[in-house]
Amino acid sequence: MRTIPPALAARLGGGATTLARCWRVTRTDGVVAGFTDHDRDLAFEGTTFRAATGLEAAEAASELGFAVGGGEVAGALVSAGLTEEDLLAGVWDDARVEVFLVDWRAPEHRMRLGAGAIGEVRRADGAFVAELRSLMHRLDEERGRLFRASCSADLGDDRCRAAAAPVAAVVSASDGALSMTAGALAGYAPEHFAHGRLVFVGGANQGFAVEVRAHRPGGVLDLWRRAPRPIAAGDAFTVTPGCDKSFETCAAKFANTANFRGFPHMPGNDFVLRMPRQGEPGLDGGSLFR
Repeated sequence: MRTIPPALAARLGGGATTLARCWRVTRTDGVVAGFTDHDRDLAFEGTTFRAATGLEAAEAASELGFAVGGGEVAGALVSAGLTEEDLLAGVWDDARVEVFLVDWRAPEHRMRLGAGAIGEVRRADGAFVAELRSLMHRLDEERGRLFRASCSADLGDDRCRAAAAPVAAVVSASDGALSMTAGALAGYAPEHFAHGRLVFVGGANQGFAVEVRAHRPGGVLDLWRRAPRPIAAGDAFTVTPGCDKSFETCAAKFANTANFRGFPHMPGNDFVLRMPRQGEPGLDGGSLFR
């Protein structure tokens, strides 16, 4: 049960209320922004909550137990600190959100309604709707090691330890969003950089990181996610070789099977369904590993 501060409860019990909602958003990079649906800026706890944002609460829901509750907040992309390019670039993804109910005449009389994180963001016609997820959504995230055939490590991290130095290149041609060509990559075998991580180090998209969907002959890279700003010739970037997390790729491409973090001999769902073939090893009733 939520306890309402006595001073705020007295104001709620009056004939007319002067209430506003405030949202304090803390991005994963530490940047803090405040928004309110009131028509004037409000300030408390060291944060200024800006009014000129067109922000308003759209929906809210609470759940019992471990179910994920949350809500939505809608607004117009008119704030100097909230742009469509930033939303597309993912700088607001998983940002922490605190929601307050505030008496705008006396902001010291307020109550925190809840906290959560930003989930899916939908954009259209200069407006957006952001999903707010309760803290319970952390329980749905992967924790620890999973029993699966593919590797659970990321290429080059402390568990993988494979040498995967990034390659520097410059865009020579692009469709502006999802595909680009770099002459420096033309000498590499096709798909060498597929599943790799590309980071722009120059140009309008500097700092934007994305996974490579495909690497075609001639140094052509297709991206999984469109860049927030147009990709132009001359934009500098780095890209790491890709890994599809299979045991075969780990052995043939990186010679790193000693650090493979999966279970490659785990039988799949089709193992008990497929028919044995004459002479096929492993289906003679004996051990699979002798």
